[in-house]
Amino acid sequence: MKLSRFVATTAFGCLPLLPLFAFGADSGDVGPVKMISAMEDAFGVHPGQRRNHIKGSCALGEFTGLPAGAAYSRSKLFSGDTIPVTARFSVGGGNPAASDAAKGVRGMALEFKLPGGAIQHMTMINMPIFGAAKPQTFYDMLVALKPDPATHKPDPEAIKTFAASHPDYQAMGDYAKSHNPPPSYANSPYYSLHAFWFVNKDNHKTLVRWHFEPQDGVKFMTDEQMQKAPADFLEKVLIDRTHKGPVKWDLVVTLGQEGDPQNDPSKPWPADRKEVTLGTLAITQAMAQKGAACEPINFDPMVVADGIAVTDDPVLRARSAAYAVSFGKRLSGN
Repeated sequence: MKLSRFVATTAFGCLPLLPLFAFGADSGDVGPVKMISAMEDAFGVHPGQRRNHIKGSCALGEFTGLPAGAAYSRSKLFSGDTIPVTARFSVGGGNPAASDAAKGVRGMALEFKLPGGAIQHMTMINMPIFGAAKPQTFYDMLVALKPDPATHKPDPEAIKTFAASHPDYQAMGDYAKSHNPPPSYANSPYYSLHAFWFVNKDNHKTLVRWHFEPQDGVKFMTDEQMQKAPADFLEKVLIDRTHKGPVKWDLVVTLGQEGDPQNDPSKPWPADRKEVTLGTLAITQAMAQKGAACEPINFDPMVVADGIAVTDDPVLRARSAAYAVSFGKRLSGN
């Protein structure tokens, strides 16, 4: 039984439903090299490939921001120009043979090519909260998932101990267990997880989180569909969908208030926070990632252009450091 299937069917099967981001800087004793090493122990080494979200597809499209966005951010995303976008859709985890029908994380990473040559990244998943308030939690999860040499499977007791001892994981774990995967990348929202600052022309800062809401509607597979689905279908479904016309998502920005968590992606904001729609993403082409435009991109979530600024979230900052380690290994063919 493959690792992804085994973990998904245990009593604590939500564990690998973490987006499998790696962490590094500002993480105490858990540096980026140590974290990537733990991920390799859990999922194996696949030379020249990503250590997380290894299975994915490329796409191309454009983003058109609404002028109303300028009230919150001077980013050229909201200039009114059409912004070219390179996208990557992915299945969470470090297993390139992971099933598209298994419960777990789906990702959307975007690189916006702004007027004047600046780059803006948005790296998101289809769950509104993250399962770690600090990098140590994610590292401990990876250690728990390391396969036993005798069985080639994780130890269920280690998984149970992890789940019981990390309260910052529980909210995402509960969400993951109660939601089946989408039948298409086009039928999923994608969330920033972290808070960011929007900075307008007057240097006024607004704390925000954002998500992309699918115009095709949010849908989930039934249990029966999950059982009957092939291991690989998401890429073909997305390609076929783009042949019928652009696949669109609305950029919905949630405006934070004083006291809302800035640096803890495991905690949701209150449901009554104001939301504003500030643009539309249109994906016009999708293709296999091998040799395509998204393949060499390191979708570092801390790559932001003028008008958007990062917070002090240690998980966000740690992701960036470990992405760099993973990217270096990928470039060197390791």
